[in-house]
Amino acid sequence: MPIATPEQYAQMLDTAKAKAFAFPAFNVSSTQTLNAVLQGLTEAGSDGIIQVTTGGADYFAGHTVKARATGALAFAAAAHEIAKSYPVTVALHTDHCPKPALADFVLPLLEASEAAVAAGGNPIFQSHMWDGSAVPLTENLEIAQELLPRMKAINAVLEVEIGVVGGEEDGVKHEGSNDALYTTLDDAIATVEALGLGEQGRYMAALTFGNVHGVYAPGNVKLRPSLLKDIQDGLAAKYGTGPKPLDLVFHGGSGSTDAEIAEAVANGVVKMNIDTDTQYAYTRAVADYMLKNYDGVIKVDGSVGNKKLYDPRAWGKVAETAMAARVVESTRQLGSAGNSISA
Repeated sequence: MPIATPEQYAQMLDTAKAKAFAFPAFNVSSTQTLNAVLQGLTEAGSDGIIQVTTGGADYFAGHTVKARATGALAFAAAAHEIAKSYPVTVALHTDHCPKPALADFVLPLLEASEAAVAAGGNPIFQSHMWDGSAVPLTENLEIAQELLPRMKAINAVLEVEIGVVGGEEDGVKHEGSNDALYTTLDDAIATVEALGLGEQGRYMAALTFGNVHGVYAPGNVKLRPSLLKDIQDGLAAKYGTGPKPLDLVFHGGSGSTDAEIAEAVANGVVKMNIDTDTQYAYTRAVADYMLKNYDGVIKVDGSVGNKKLYDPRAWGKVAETAMAARVVESTRQLGSAGNSISA
């Protein structure tokens, strides 16, 4: 299917919230990992979100140059063409853009989408994340207020991070007090006061409840998904809305239990980022392949080797299929499997 239109993306998010499931949002950094996500989503009968970080976009552009907007546009162009061959609907998103990267990442991409919409098309990306977690909340929301009208004008969605996700992802690193890992109701109220509840433009909020990027051992991270319910209930009471007024995003979910994920989704999470687990699934398959085929791909230095084994397509297919299997697992954890709007 073609990449989701703004209306289809809204339908995806609305359906997820109404049916209490969430869409996995997979970070990719190559056409191989892009294909792996599309393969897995198709096998699961699930729609999904495919996203790129600043580092992933840099890699798409070529690792010896720094041209992340170019890389992101190359990713989007590939996705728009390749996705046509798959029977599921996917949306494109840019992940974790801190303040120093606005000028060479999100803002040029917004300009490109504005030009596409002015020409009668759809936005190139259906949503963008502004990651203001490293600046004071007041400044975070001021920048979000500048971005949201532009997003609304092209019918795209803004994602904001309110609170701090621990650990590191593509150079975005947070350390400090554990208290910062838990968003408060006051933080959420400040967000609504600044951005509204949809009337100023649609946005998703990555509230933090102990989340940490990367892999962690069970017990080392104290997730409190019940905090999301407390915040949603507090906002509903203050503003007289229906239940779960915010569309929430779950960052740093690697290592989370099924029960923690289910509770977060029940409390309004409609998007969960997946990166570390799929990276490992991909690379683990490559390592296994190389060790099992050592004589044909490594031991033969100085000889011709076995082309059928060292051809990047041979081990690439293995890696993509292994990553696709992890994609399928994510859709089942989040409940999106079998819920494609394309069905």
